[in-house]
Amino acid sequence: MNTQSDFLCEFCDFLYTCHPYNGQLTAGYLLFNGHLQEFSQRLKYICNLHSGGTIPPEEAYKEIH
Repeated sequence: MNTQSDFLCEFCDFLYTCHPYNGQLTAGYLLFNGHLQEFSQRLKYICNLHSGGTIPPEEAYKEIH
């Protein structure tokens, strides 16, 4: 059971990568960095769904906009 838990943790780390922050450590900069990483993750998913033919270009544009 522990190996399944480890697998799920590693799988989530793979899907939701988070890169360390290298700038000045202020609350505003950290918040902006977190939002930027979340946006880029969502953008990757939308682009992959469009590339795979799951969603049409209009819907992908609407989701990104």
